[in-house]
Amino acid sequence: MFTGIVEEAGEVVDVLSGKKSTELTIRAKKVVATLRVGSSVAVNGACLTVVSKHKNQLQFDVLNETLARTNFGTLGPGSRVNLERPMRADGRLDGHFVQGHVDGTGLVKRFEAVGKDYVLEVRAPKDLMKYIVEKGSLAVDGISLTVAGVGRDWFRIWIIPHTRAITNLKDRCPGEPVNLEVDILAKYVERVISGRRR
Repeated sequence: MFTGIVEEAGEVVDVLSGKKSTELTIRAKKVVATLRVGSSVAVNGACLTVVSKHKNQLQFDVLNETLARTNFGTLGPGSRVNLERPMRADGRLDGHFVQGHVDGTGLVKRFEAVGKDYVLEVRAPKDLMKYIVEKGSLAVDGISLTVAGVGRDWFRIWIIPHTRAITNLKDRCPGEPVNLEVDILAKYVERVISGRRR
């Protein structure tokens, strides 16, 4: 379980097609010290398991299912990825409940400065838009954000300068994919309601 409060933006060292999986190697500074083989890490919002650790580098095995649902297929050496360690049981919940199970990807429609803040607009698939509501929580590339506006096939989020500075958002351009995880509570509510209709 994660909170969507990104700790740092790591850098992709390599993405290799291995015999059993795609091997993703990331260089990081802050999160590495407390991690060990077997630890979970949210990488752009997707929960991955550390399979190897060497100095300031972490290696992960990425399954085809993960590649199909995320923006990992666009990663290459030098790409920046958001990193978050799991929530501690005795810690504060500063963001919202984020499982690390990416539901799909959206495409950046607009990302630009407006005054002192930044506005991010993302086109999302129809099957995810039904869960996205104004003032609701949403994880974009693993970042816990609050939805400020909703259109037919897009949503708008306001980004504070701090969030842009410490995450990979500063690299995002229109047309690029971002990982989306909708609020799990919305999916459970839908399931309960649809079960009652049967």
